[in-house]
Amino acid sequence: MDLTTLIGIVLGCVLIVNGIKLENIGNFVDMPSVLIVIGGTLAGIIASYPLSILLDIPKHFLILFRGKKYNIPALVEQMVDLAMVARQNGLLALEEKAEEIKDPFFKQSVLMIVDANDPEKVRYVLERELENMMVRHDEAAGLYEKGSAYAPAFGMVGTLVGLINMLKGLNLDGGSGGASNLGQDMSVALITTFYGSVLSNLIFHPIAKKLRIRNDEEELYCSTIIEGIIAIQAGENPKYLREHLLASTKQSVQRKLLAKAEKAPGSEAGEK
Repeated sequence: MDLTTLIGIVLGCVLIVNGIKLENIGNFVDMPSVLIVIGGTLAGIIASYPLSILLDIPKHFLILFRGKKYNIPALVEQMVDLAMVARQNGLLALEEKAEEIKDPFFKQSVLMIVDANDPEKVRYVLERELENMMVRHDEAAGLYEKGSAYAPAFGMVGTLVGLINMLKGLNLDGGSGGASNLGQDMSVALITTFYGSVLSNLIFHPIAKKLRIRNDEEELYCSTIIEGIIAIQAGENPKYLREHLLASTKQSVQRKLLAKAEKAPGSEAGEK
């Protein structure tokens, strides 16, 4: 489980409250301002997206808090195993191996080469599916990026509403609602800007960024599958396949895995 987003949000709230000081916290509570900023932001998001995307919001939070799902080194070793099987027994032998694969995209990729599809067709179909997947993920992250833009905007709307009401009731003669209340009325007007900034930079923007990171992880995983599957279909040497697919990982990880593969018993025989 990845709790960094939750920890960051909680830590940010604690630091803000500490800066405000508990005895002054009442100065920053104003329900009409909360309704304008939060209500307006949610209304803007609802107006911007279809119901199908809005219903996926619970899934977005599951993605945020899950641990790292895509293990590239483990995938590469699985690809190498498939390449060895294909070189020794042919591509049809991979059908049995495909039944053991849980990831739908990976399984589909293996079955496509088992069915003797043209390599260009395999690449086209898989890349098209990957593109469609990335579009869906982009819409999910875009939802929170919209929220990050709407929150400060509605904060400004609330500030304008407060200023208009303040100026409308301003009485410079010193009576009720006069200049003596100007500071208090101004502070209430500015609270909505404060709410909008916090909501944007502490809630919406971090969520959008984390979803982008998860999207990049899945894109790299699927791209590695595509390259590996095409190489297996072409009969590439498993040793060179490993080196090729590990190019996307850190150099320290590459050296460690390649050294481990060299020391593995029977590796030379299987990779010839």
